[in-house]
Amino acid sequence: MNIILFEDAAANALAPVSLTRPAWAIRCASLRLIDWIESMASSVTSYVRPHLQELQLNDWPKFDQTPKPSDSIGLVVNARLAPTVSNLDSLKTFAAKHHEASNKIIIVRSGSDLAAAIVPGKLLGTLQSNSLSDRVLELEQLANDNACELASEEIDFKLFNYPHDIIACHMDGCAAAVEHRIKLGDYAEVSSGVFVAKSEQQTIIPPGTVFDTSDGPVVFESNVRIGPFCFFRGPVHVGANSKISEHSSIKDAVAISHTCKMGGEIEGVQTEPWSNKQHFGFLGHSYIGSWINLGAGTCNSDLKNTYGTVNMIYGDQKVSTGMQFVGCVMGDYSRTAINTSMYTGKVIGVGSTVYGMTPHNVPSFVNCAQILNQFGVLPPEVLITIQQRMFGRRNVTQRPCDIQLIHDVFAMTQHQRDDSWTVDPIEF
Repeated sequence: MNIILFEDAAANALAPVSLTRPAWAIRCASLRLIDWIESMASSVTSYVRPHLQELQLNDWPKFDQTPKPSDSIGLVVNARLAPTVSNLDSLKTFAAKHHEASNKIIIVRSGSDLAAAIVPGKLLGTLQSNSLSDRVLELEQLANDNACELASEEIDFKLFNYPHDIIACHMDGCAAAVEHRIKLGDYAEVSSGVFVAKSEQQTIIPPGTVFDTSDGPVVFESNVRIGPFCFFRGPVHVGANSKISEHSSIKDAVAISHTCKMGGEIEGVQTEPWSNKQHFGFLGHSYIGSWINLGAGTCNSDLKNTYGTVNMIYGDQKVSTGMQFVGCVMGDYSRTAINTSMYTGKVIGVGSTVYGMTPHNVPSFVNCAQILNQFGVLPPEVLITIQQRMFGRRNVTQRPCDIQLIHDVFAMTQHQRDDSWTVDPIEF
């Protein structure tokens, strides 16, 4: 099957998460959309925003730059499609149902946005490249120009519209995602509901580790190092080469990506690779990007004192999440100092450092001590040096595309740091 992934303009609304990765590379409940797409496709074409094109060329070099005409259908997929098991089962069913649609374009909308579509293989070469225009209008025009039948279908696809949607989908889909991993993977069930990947560097569970799998399984990939006296309550997934500090409590929908160091109390959290929270402190109902370090004693709130639903501030927009529990969203390369406390539903931008009490959102590339009313811009050259040091500690090579991405994101977020920047109001 030929699959065409595309980012639309709404991918920008997922910042800071989407500033440093394509929307299809966002992890949710341990899964990424791109992993599913690659397993389904004979060829993948991906249209990403301009500042991510060089990164894609380096990290996904096998992707086609333009789709080619084919004898088989093309499946067009919005990169914001949440990688939940239910979404992806529906996507497979949709593709299988229309695999012989030789002269028909079938559109599936999510609201006014294109979620997915079937396009005849002979027309794949005519799809626009790197366009953030209205894909529905494009496909309608394509059908008209080529005398194709145009149809629509109703499928309850869930798309990410805001960063807090990642947390919502993670909480709703974590149990199913972990079960799916067990179904497809090669694991040994070392005790009831506890699974360890079979590998040469198999994870060893120390005596005294306590598990509660009544609400979901606990899965460890290879070479996870677990300190003594830890507690795990599923569903939980821990990626390869990660470390869990002693006396940790990891519970209730946690997906720790590969090569992370985690400790303290963690609940309802999705992390990206290479991030650290080694010390005591609470982290709940949050999304944590890559190359993040949370200082000792860092805690976040994920529940308002009024027990009401949480509202998020995105730029000048106030958005109701409809959720009672929402912690924080942290962009890549951000850090917290020791004893940092983040209020409910806060967003920390790319490359920022946060000190002390944090009752407001923090823009990208800012050193921020809000309680002292002290703010300073972190130049991209400084973050590039920090990146080089962090990469070196993990034997990761810093590439020109990594450096350029930092410069690009700094320029893209300049408006957040202008003289008119004011903090969002505290909501009770």
